[in-house]
Amino acid sequence: MLIDAHNHPNWHGFDAKRILNNMDEQGIDRMWLFTWEVPEDEYDPSYHKVLPPGGVGIPLEDVLQVGREARDRFVLGYFPHPKRPDAADRLRAAHEIHGIQVASEMKVRVLFDDPDAIQLYNACAEMKLPITIHLDYPINHGRGNYPRPNYWYGGSIEAFERAIAACPETTFIGHAPGFWAHISGDDLHDKQSYPSAPVLPGGKLWDLMRRYDNLWADLSAGSALNALKRDPGIGTKFLIEFQDKLLWGRDYFDTALMDFFQGLSLPKDAYDKITYRNALRILGESVPG
Repeated sequence: MLIDAHNHPNWHGFDAKRILNNMDEQGIDRMWLFTWEVPEDEYDPSYHKVLPPGGVGIPLEDVLQVGREARDRFVLGYFPHPKRPDAADRLRAAHEIHGIQVASEMKVRVLFDDPDAIQLYNACAEMKLPITIHLDYPINHGRGNYPRPNYWYGGSIEAFERAIAACPETTFIGHAPGFWAHISGDDLHDKQSYPSAPVLPGGKLWDLMRRYDNLWADLSAGSALNALKRDPGIGTKFLIEFQDKLLWGRDYFDTALMDFFQGLSLPKDAYDKITYRNALRILGESVPG
């Protein structure tokens, strides 16, 4: 079995038909589909070429529309912008009416420990919805991404830790460049989105994963793959140590992560946990065998 625990509908031009064909080609049994509820002025305009046409971000309707095409193969996700005064009510309605199982993706220009965000996390705990968060530091890339010099999300790993500690009943799933850069104990996390330097001891991520039972991580996108590839030996050690709290995912439709996994000598039990068993367990579903 194989579960992609991080993806989006109508993302990079992949509608329901293309997504299902892609899943069949790569042997993916189920996929988690996430929204990205975000004002247009909170994201780089270059995103327009990969987002659903004619809209802003990735709305709930896109998740529902694609999900209807194969209800047994998709896990539906939704995370309202925490600055909406009715955010918790919207999420609760989506959970009760549409069967939303994951509160994701949180990718907004709001500090993780903002009081409104904390209130929404607590609502997620009541509904038993895990939250996938996106952390990006305010790094100026020099690419002319007008009108902002950078596009940060969440603030910092320190703000994220405060949120994790403040909401022990809420399950958080870490993701994105700012999160995975902390696999290393260097000072590159707020200077380079995808550091390539060797991994140094003392990375904040190791401590957080060990300390907080309610913190998980997903391996999707280039950020996790880059972190693991910086030193494959250390990357393998990370996968084995935290095998019970890692989720295989892509955030795209390629084979890059699976290609990397095929080159590792992971124990079968660890491989199975990461590629599907953890995804079932975090949602409270029965795990085969």
